[in-house]
Amino acid sequence: MIEFFISSAMAAEAGPGGPLPGLDLFIIVAFAAVFYFIVWRPQSKRSKEHRELVAGLGKGDEVVTNGGLIGKIVKVEDQYLVFEVADNVHLKLQKGAVAAALPKGTIKSI
Repeated sequence: MIEFFISSAMAAEAGPGGPLPGLDLFIIVAFAAVFYFIVWRPQSKRSKEHRELVAGLGKGDEVVTNGGLIGKIVKVEDQYLVFEVADNVHLKLQKGAVAAALPKGTIKSI
C-alpha cells in the first residue's frame, strides 16, 4: 500500500519552479541601493565635511584633536599645524588629527 503513494509521487509532473525571472536582478539592485544610502553616502558626506574643516583651519582657531586635546592653533603648515595646549607648550600635529573646531573663547571658559 505504501508503494502506491510513492510511485504516484515520483510520477507527478513538476510544477512551475524557480523564482520569478526578474527577482534576482531586483534583489541585487535593492541591496546596492541600501548599501549606497546607508553606508556610502553618509560616509562620503562626513569625509567631505572633515576635508572642508581641515582646509579652513587658520591661526587663532581653537580645535579639538582626535585624542581629545584642546588647544589654539599657532602656526599652519602644508600638512601639519602647531597648536598651543598651555602657555609655552606647543605640539605639532597632522591636520587630519583635528576632530572639530570650537567657537572662539571656549578654551577660556573651560
